[in-house]
Amino acid sequence: MQKPMSDTAVLVIDMMNTYRHPDAEKLAPHVAEIIDPLAQLVAEARERDDVELIYVNDNYGDFSAQFDDIVSAALDGERPELVKPIVPHKGCRLMTKVRHSAFYATSLAYLLNQLKPERVILTGQVTEQCILYTALDAYVRHFPVVVPPDAVAHIDPELSDAALTMMRSNMSADIISAADCLG
Repeated sequence: MQKPMSDTAVLVIDMMNTYRHPDAEKLAPHVAEIIDPLAQLVAEARERDDVELIYVNDNYGDFSAQFDDIVSAALDGERPELVKPIVPHKGCRLMTKVRHSAFYATSLAYLLNQLKPERVILTGQVTEQCILYTALDAYVRHFPVVVPPDAVAHIDPELSDAALTMMRSNMSADIISAADCLG
């Protein structure tokens, strides 16, 4: 039996992270601030038939890595407490990416065109990088974008604020809390 079309797609972007990179010390505290609202949003998405949960993660230059390898590395990384609450469950849609946008060199656009969601919720990291570029790519593909600021983490607070403003002003993104995303 084919699953019905989803009203909403929740993207979890780049949260499977080892926190072994130059910006990790700046990023990790901000991820710690979003992990609870993000984990609650992910849990709610898992329970609903009208929501599609899609994990998209950087492969960090390892083109032989399977998604399970990326998850294992993150769980063995410096901050497993930032990974465990949102580890993908069996049956989740998983894809790897190679650059900032979750659309770049992935099948995400094709998948979303098949699912026909009424909106795409962007969560994860980094607000002023991967979330911003994914929002732009979603917008130019005519997918309505929602960004919960309490479920996206940043490195630089000023750039994050600017990115959220750009997404709202230039991409018509709804900027609402994670608790309000799924209604």
